[in-house]
Amino acid sequence: MSINRRATPFVTLATTVVAAVAMIQCRHSPTAPTTPAVSGVTLNATSVAAGSSGQGTVSLTAAAPTGGASVSLSSSNPAVATVQTPVTIQAGSLSVTFTVAAVAVGTATITASLNGSSSQSPTLTVTAGPALSSISLSTTSVVGGNSVNGTVTLTAAAPAGGAVVSLSASDPVTVPPSVTVPAGLASATFTISTRAVGGTVTGTINASYGGASFSATLSVTRPTVATASFGVTGPTESGTCTLATSGTTLNCTFNGTTSTAPGTIIAYDWSYSVATATPFGQTTTGPVLTNPTVNCSLLPPPPLPPGASSFTLIVKLKIHDDLGNVDETTDSGSRVLPHGACGF
Repeated sequence: MSINRRATPFVTLATTVVAAVAMIQCRHSPTAPTTPAVSGVTLNATSVAAGSSGQGTVSLTAAAPTGGASVSLSSSNPAVATVQTPVTIQAGSLSVTFTVAAVAVGTATITASLNGSSSQSPTLTVTAGPALSSISLSTTSVVGGNSVNGTVTLTAAAPAGGAVVSLSASDPVTVPPSVTVPAGLASATFTISTRAVGGTVTGTINASYGGASFSATLSVTRPTVATASFGVTGPTESGTCTLATSGTTLNCTFNGTTSTAPGTIIAYDWSYSVATATPFGQTTTGPVLTNPTVNCSLLPPPPLPPGASSFTLIVKLKIHDDLGNVDETTDSGSRVLPHGACGF
């Protein structure tokens, strides 16, 4: 005898409700956030020269959480390569780059660690970097007050970022503190300045880079003839004077410090004019004349020629030393701006 039992409508409804509630609960159950771990460490180059640097990248298995991820870095051989630690991967990012400084010849690996995970980079090989091989001068003797050129040369091309060669010199020679050999090149030039001397004095120029040092000597001599030399500088640019104080002075400076003579220069005779006008003149015992005195007769009558904004200024300098030597020079490359004075 068989008995057929049919589920009542109530039982069917109850079963459906339970299943629906379970499905809703599953859908709204919070998902635990994925904890990021280090997935790898790469290097943009596995061989770099000592004294230069390379780039590395740390990657994660998941995006960094809010607040970012602080990844610890370490070098297996800090005497060969070093890294700054930690580095921070910004929230939502999967990677960050870092700098590897190549210190000395050898090999090293970089390890990144986060949340108990770690990964090691490929082996980085640091090769011998370029070093200084020589220093040379454009001349070995110069009259004091003049300049010469120096050249530093490396054993190989400078690395990325260039090679900064340290410089120094002894009196009466002056050099910049350093000169940079551009990346990919093996040499660079720099300017050597000297001061006037009363006799022959030898100065030494020193250079060092990559553990190597070299020096060169420069003989600085007393001039045998007088040489007048000067420059004109204005308030905002060289070679430009402006009329000031209602046309009674020139707002500029005449500088004759580059003049030289066998003896001591005792007089600087300055003469300055525009076109064919009668020159103005002043004599100084020192090499600098500031705000030369003039009046409106320096300039032709107004107005300025069509299309012109200035007049050509002719400046002359004659020097005298205590041994009777004399020299004179002329500069016609400067200009005067009226700036509303003397009727302009």
